Amino acid sequence: MEFHEVHGANVRIDPTGTQATRVESFANGVCFSKQPLLPGELFLVEIEEKELGWCGHLRVGLTGIDPRSLEVVPEYSLPDLVSLGDSWIFAITRNHNRAPPEEGEEEEGVSRRSKDFFTASHLQIGSTRIPMDKLVGRSRPGRFSHILDDLYKTNALPPTARRSRIGVLYVSRAQASADMHIVINGEDMGPCSRGIPAHQPLYAVVDVFAATKSVRVVQLEYGMNFPKCHCVSAFE
Repeated sequence: MEFHEVHGANVRIDPTGTQATRVESFANGVCFSKQPLLPGELFLVEIEEKELGWCGHLRVGLTGIDPRSLEVVPEYSLPDLVSLGDSWIFAITRNHNRAPPEEGEEEEGVSRRSKDFFTASHLQIGSTRIPMDKLVGRSRPGRFSHILDDLYKTNALPPTARRSRIGVLYVSRAQASADMHIVINGEDMGPCSRGIPAHQPLYAVVDVFAATKSVRVVQLEYGMNFPKCHCVSAFE
């Protein structure tokens, strides 16, 4: 997993392609995944650096726009990129991002999600299983690191705290559609967009916005095999 070479004017990508840093101002920090995501493939980043004095935080989502087709990368993911169409972007919060349940579907309460969150060794979304230890942020070693680590594990810290891990993926559904999920420190926040057209390539979007200054891609191992050849040919 790496960032795309096409990105906002104020972003610098490190030589590994895995760290994105906004070097000035608070905007023009829109980044994309280097490749379209496969169904169930999580694009996960860790917040490495914050910058005081700005209002707003990290934004993530998906876009069906090929970054190479953009003459100019929009200044903001919200609303600029979304207004171009085929883009689903959300500011990171624990609330307000969950899509309403469909007819005949029960709303999963916070208590039910929390029970799974505390007991599971893996996060299960659709057919994807990801080890929890990769999904949860960790503090730097120090006197109070054990306390902070427990706060990360219980997802009790603000979702955009330094060293939090935030990811986005989509799950295929019927009729070539998909649901987008946002994951915060190992907790699936539920579908935040439904009915996304999945017949097109979908790139992850990470907007290094305002108080979020630098993020790094976290590499993952999955409990499933991705049908790469099938998915690539479907997008050609």
